[in-house]
Amino acid sequence: MTAALRFGELQRPGTEIDQRAVRLAGGLAALGVADGDAVAVMLRNDPAYVDIIQGCRIAGSYYCQINWHFKTDEAGFILNDCGAKVLFIQPDLLAAIAAAIPPSVRTIVVGAGPGHIDDFDTWLAAQALYAGPPRTPRGHMAYTSGTAGRPKGVRRLAPTPEQQALAAQVVKDAMGIYPGVRTLISAPLYHSAPSLFAQQSLLQGSLMVLEEKFDAEATLALIERHHIETAYLVPVMYVRLLRLPAAVRARYDLSSLKFVASTGSPCAPDVKKAMIAWLGPVIFETYASSETGLITIMDPADAARKPGSAGRPVGQASIRILDEAGRQLPTGEIGGIYVRQPAYADFSYHGNDAARSAIERDGFIGIGDMGYVDDEGFLFICDRASDMVISGGVNIYPAEIEHVLITLPGVADCAVVGIPDEEYGEALAAQLVAEAGATLDAETIRKHLGERIAGYKVPRRIDIVDALPRDDNGKVVKRKIRDAYWSGKARKI
Repeated sequence: MTAALRFGELQRPGTEIDQRAVRLAGGLAALGVADGDAVAVMLRNDPAYVDIIQGCRIAGSYYCQINWHFKTDEAGFILNDCGAKVLFIQPDLLAAIAAAIPPSVRTIVVGAGPGHIDDFDTWLAAQALYAGPPRTPRGHMAYTSGTAGRPKGVRRLAPTPEQQALAAQVVKDAMGIYPGVRTLISAPLYHSAPSLFAQQSLLQGSLMVLEEKFDAEATLALIERHHIETAYLVPVMYVRLLRLPAAVRARYDLSSLKFVASTGSPCAPDVKKAMIAWLGPVIFETYASSETGLITIMDPADAARKPGSAGRPVGQASIRILDEAGRQLPTGEIGGIYVRQPAYADFSYHGNDAARSAIERDGFIGIGDMGYVDDEGFLFICDRASDMVISGGVNIYPAEIEHVLITLPGVADCAVVGIPDEEYGEALAAQLVAEAGATLDAETIRKHLGERIAGYKVPRRIDIVDALPRDDNGKVVKRKIRDAYWSGKARKI
């Protein structure tokens, strides 16, 4: 049976969630959503997200998460690209992107108000229970970008029974989810890892506590109140928890907590050490991606002696470090990270087979990360060939920001990189070169960017420089730019 849900004061038993899911699947079928189609979701964390996750399993449809920070162009691209037939969205978000919604997409508003024809609860109550043939559960369809700046939809094939069994063990080892577990999640469900955590919590757990957003002290209170055993947190949350006064942290009984899962953002060794000193050996870190799934696990027992490592392969995962020619490099040498995880079915990039083929070498997938494996098999990530920045667990692609920057008046050249940030792990910095005779102002640039892209993509630091470092082919050498910011730091990303 599906896990029970707690959201604020809302209590919803698993039996009710199951009934709502069957009704939602029936509603999707009535709207023409066929097996393997996509449904778009642009919501903050909300109980409706749970209905959609479970309903889409029955309907055999992918649910395609759209970051609710996205502006019109960003959301519009995904809506068109994924081919969604239905969009679930909250009223204020609808107002912000209405112009980008294709006419063919049926919009259902979560919180429009009782009686409103497009209100989610009103619509759901009017739907017949799904009575069609069994369909294959699809999970989420995450969009992930690359150096070109345009996101690609990751569609995973249906798993075999053998893969399901392997995946269950991987999820237990890397995320701490097992039958009957009581879980807590406040990270946004539009990200792949929190989405996976929620899916598995609902399928295997006895209780899932969902929060609209993270609050440090409220997290401690919820762990105590609901006897939480496994929580999903990211390093920026660790920092905020550690900033609570010692008296506040000591106020709560956290003895039920046995596992804290984290992925998507590098954790500073000192932060991890402080969390383990406080909570005990419960902090687990994972290296993963939408394409590859969960690849490594760094358990707290090894954290002290292998600071900065992303851990060793979990389950039957394997890692290769390759040079540019595809040759495997020896232990300790830095190269491209390529991985394989047999627990997951293969995937495609929706409508972009060429991009999918380009990242595979002999059955191993590389997403642009650079690193090495030591003599004990621990993976260390040193750089990103794709230049992707992970800030507070959020993937940010500099090329997308650079494409906007170069169109601004007075900007002759630009580059965006990740720089160290104690709270978020990484923050964004932009270096700009002004056109001859032009004067650039950082605040004006931030204002222009904020009108074009999501706020979290606006660089925190903007430096005006005379020139950017370039190689003999004229390409910007971002490593040289980053090195100036990361000099003297214990880690490189």
